[in-house]
Amino acid sequence: MYYLGLDIGSSSIKAALVEIATGRSIGVAQEPEQEMSMFAQKNGWAEQKPEDWWKHACNAITRLKKQYNISRTQIKGIGISYQMHGLVIVDEAGNPLRKSIIWCDSRAVEIGNEALEALGEDKCANHLLNSPANFTASKLKWVKENEPDIYKKIYKFMLPGDYIAFKFSNVINTTISGLSEGIFWDFKNESVADFLLEYYGIDKNLVPDIVDTFGLQSVVDEKGEAESGIAAGTPIYYRAGDQPNNALSLNVFNPGEVAATGGTSGVVYAVTDNLSGKESTRVNNFVHVNHEKLNPRIGKLLNINGAGIQYRWLLNNLDVSSYEEMNNLAADIKIGSDGVCLIPFGNGAERMLNNKEIGTRIANLNLNNHHKGHICRAALEGIAFSFVYGMEILKSDGIKPSVIRAGNDNLFRSEIFANTVATLIEQEIEIYNTTGAIGAARAADLHKGNFESFGQGIIDNDHVMTFMPFKDKRPYLEAYNNWKKELEIILNNK
Repeated sequence: MYYLGLDIGSSSIKAALVEIATGRSIGVAQEPEQEMSMFAQKNGWAEQKPEDWWKHACNAITRLKKQYNISRTQIKGIGISYQMHGLVIVDEAGNPLRKSIIWCDSRAVEIGNEALEALGEDKCANHLLNSPANFTASKLKWVKENEPDIYKKIYKFMLPGDYIAFKFSNVINTTISGLSEGIFWDFKNESVADFLLEYYGIDKNLVPDIVDTFGLQSVVDEKGEAESGIAAGTPIYYRAGDQPNNALSLNVFNPGEVAATGGTSGVVYAVTDNLSGKESTRVNNFVHVNHEKLNPRIGKLLNINGAGIQYRWLLNNLDVSSYEEMNNLAADIKIGSDGVCLIPFGNGAERMLNNKEIGTRIANLNLNNHHKGHICRAALEGIAFSFVYGMEILKSDGIKPSVIRAGNDNLFRSEIFANTVATLIEQEIEIYNTTGAIGAARAADLHKGNFESFGQGIIDNDHVMTFMPFKDKRPYLEAYNNWKKELEIILNNK
């Protein structure tokens, strides 16, 4: 018997099967094979059709069942992970009234900034643990202001994962974790943020019913069975945004545990029991998946836009054939890259740098002595240093890291990168071979509350290796301080 996990991304939909008895991954299918289309009517806009997510999810499920000869009745539960901060609005029949305004759409930035100023930074930090910023609530306010005829027809708003659960079950609901990522949740009062809804003029009746993150949220109905190929009556047991779900997939639940991602952009997601909003303009705070009123668990999310994207840029523009060649060239250069510093923030504004857009810069390059090996080493170190810089921000906000867990993805495959981060943070980095869809499938079993065996299953099935911090931290610290000095010169001149 199996659990099904879905990961509703903005580029593709992934479906995974895990064996209930062992937690072992059976297989993963992705739809479509090419990236999903994104609609951008204006610069800074990004929209997708919710119906397309559902179509691709159904196709992925069909492929998965066929490939592994699984019948619909062998799937005993569903877990859903999804792209965060998206807005889906539907009429009373559940039909989307417009395309979804997704996570990377920036049209509501000014609306959020005005709300922060009007409501006050202290109130937002103490109650929302965030600025309203460009999150789902601000996007809904944009619809109210700019598309009043559509707004009048709204029955409920949903996040992307809520919509997929609705398509399975014909039941509309959401979670506290989901509401917090949309900045609809008042952490201080443990309730929907009425004061923000009132300020935006949003009717509280548009908020879906709230269900637990783990538990019987709804069941597949006959229409859901006909379209998805999952048997009617199959329970939906779990739902979470992609970053909290990524942390869950890496067995990150407790204060001090940190999940890291090193892909095109970088993410550091640290769990705490502290309701601090001190760095709410640089760090996002969301209800973590295992949060309880008397046992709070908050996920502090720090994003680094300029991460793997600049290493990929070097691959495409240096005379090299692969990441492996770049890593080998870098390995021949000593720690500190002979003084060369690469500032990697070339992928738009960086929230952790107070939304400054400083670009990628190379400092201290000597055209007589330095070559592409120095550039490759400085690039890996520069990205690693940006992670360390971000961790310093998290520490100032009350995080005391005890372990870092990361997926076996791009940057963490580099020993230089992983060793640099581990040594400077003075924490081991555990590497796991897992994905969001597999994590969501496994999480379906947590309606039973068996967190300890869940974590052990991840260790048994997915652990790849552990990077230990080096005892001699001095050369790494010297290189980091040189890099930070260059960064601060740039920031002070912005």
